[in-house]
Amino acid sequence: MKVLNRLLAASLLSLGMATSAHAATSCDVAVKSALPKGEILSGVIVAKGGFVPPAGAGGNPAAFRDLPSFCRVEARLFPSPDSDIRVELWVPLDGWNNRLQMLGNGAYSANIQYGDLAIGLAKGYAVVAGNTGHTNDHNGDFWVGHPEKATDWQTRAVHETVVAAKQILAAMAGAALRFTYWNSCSTGGRQGWMAAQYFPDDFDGLAIGDPANPMTRLQANSIYITQALNKTPESFIPAPKWQMIHDTVLKACDAKDGLADGLVENPLACGFDPKKLLCKAGDAEICLTAPQLAALTAITQGSRNPRTGEQLYPGYPLGARLLPGPIAGKTPDTSAPITFRMLFNDPSWDYHSFDFDKDTARADELGRGRMNAVEPERLAALFARGGKILTYHGWDDSAISPLIAIKLYQDALAANGAKAVDGIRLFMIPAKGHCGNPFDQMEPLVKWVEQGIAPQTITVSYKQTGPDGQAQERLHPVCAYPKVAHYTGKGGPDDVASFACVAQKS
Repeated sequence: MKVLNRLLAASLLSLGMATSAHAATSCDVAVKSALPKGEILSGVIVAKGGFVPPAGAGGNPAAFRDLPSFCRVEARLFPSPDSDIRVELWVPLDGWNNRLQMLGNGAYSANIQYGDLAIGLAKGYAVVAGNTGHTNDHNGDFWVGHPEKATDWQTRAVHETVVAAKQILAAMAGAALRFTYWNSCSTGGRQGWMAAQYFPDDFDGLAIGDPANPMTRLQANSIYITQALNKTPESFIPAPKWQMIHDTVLKACDAKDGLADGLVENPLACGFDPKKLLCKAGDAEICLTAPQLAALTAITQGSRNPRTGEQLYPGYPLGARLLPGPIAGKTPDTSAPITFRMLFNDPSWDYHSFDFDKDTARADELGRGRMNAVEPERLAALFARGGKILTYHGWDDSAISPLIAIKLYQDALAANGAKAVDGIRLFMIPAKGHCGNPFDQMEPLVKWVEQGIAPQTITVSYKQTGPDGQAQERLHPVCAYPKVAHYTGKGGPDDVASFACVAQKS
């Protein structure tokens, strides 16, 4: 052990890190530290630029090559006898900002997002991610005969992972950890809402994007969309017509924010009448047949309870980009059957039999606190301790209706009043599809949590085809909902100072 400590101390000296006895043995402490509900599998120092990601890890290869030296800790957690949650914690060996950032997952994926770990580490964060307790990527059968693994995926794994990361950091750096943040989208957005409501002490600030929440109602709506598009053979809308719909609506609504720049700033104010798309004489690529128009109308209205008329899930607004994918599929997104088979504990459950009255009520009851974060009053505990939520959604998200983000935001305000006004901000981003990173989520969130500066605007970047046919990167301001950016008439379209935040019209 003394030899190992000397080697570690020498390594840290070469990195310019303090060589106190505690710091010098940091990775070794991580290896040997005990986890009440798990075990450390390894703890090694990775030299600057020396990390080689696993095959299929994704991310920008250059980001891995430029990584600073860090301590890489791999752990296994077992909060139940049938749990096997794999965790990666990366801690900078020089220049740690005393913050921990946790990253989430997508769909049913068991993949650890190495590219996102690299982004956070390069900015000075200790970063942690996990596989939610299973290794089967997207096929969804990991839970069959293993109810504890279902519980881990649904909500427990995220909580256990961040708790373990804090325990390891305490062993490595004592009380140096000051703030803990969440940063993820899609299923990671659902995970963020679950953490905020049911584990309010886990995070000081949460960046929640494009949330798949409530999960069961989202998946039921994908079944509803499938039914609308396949009501008859003539109802289906092929891919070219989705592009035609978007181009037509964009032309009609683009300039309503004061500038024709290829963006629909506020689709809710678009006011485009879809009946204008109806074919006048026979079918054509530039119009919709009556069955296709009926399908589009159903999709924009969203699913309802056939017995009570209750809105079950919001529709997709015209003015947003509805392109092939979940919107235009001939079969439901594969995660829809997986969701209900897991929740109903029935591997043979068939989505064709879904009852939007009885099955919705059953899923609501079973999913609350497991798959669905639908108790906004629970946010009071997070807000009471000064926790903040920065949530965002892309208006062009064709996987998850952007209107659900508005509903979740409004529900939080209604349930928490002034505390929510001080604790949550929503940004609806034009021309952004599902997930992606058009802005640095951490920068405004950290300022808000640690300095009390609530974000009123964010600046996003996106690529747009210019007059020469080449992709150009542009900058655009996005205002905190319910305000929207409106061109003042002065300055260039890429100058954020050329826009003012004004009251939204809908």
